[in-house]
Amino acid sequence: MNELHEHRVKRLKMRSMRRGIKEMDLILDRFAQANLDTMDDAGLSLYDALLNENDHDLYQWVSGQTTVPAQYRHLMDRIIAQLPKTEI
Repeated sequence: MNELHEHRVKRLKMRSMRRGIKEMDLILDRFAQANLDTMDDAGLSLYDALLNENDHDLYQWVSGQTTVPAQYRHLMDRIIAQLPKTEI
């Protein structure tokens, strides 16, 4: 696919906020809005692949319930680092 960078970013932002489960909508939309504009093509390709994963798997990775696959570990670390810190 020969998609313009700005069109790709817009498409990925849309996919980030319309996931299927609200928790992942919020988490991925926040990350996408803050990061996708400055990501290179390799980073966008990896993020695009991540968006093809099941939401329940993504949530388990974000919440630490299961191990993040090696190919997504760095990206998931970035996503998790940008989650708001809440006081318990």
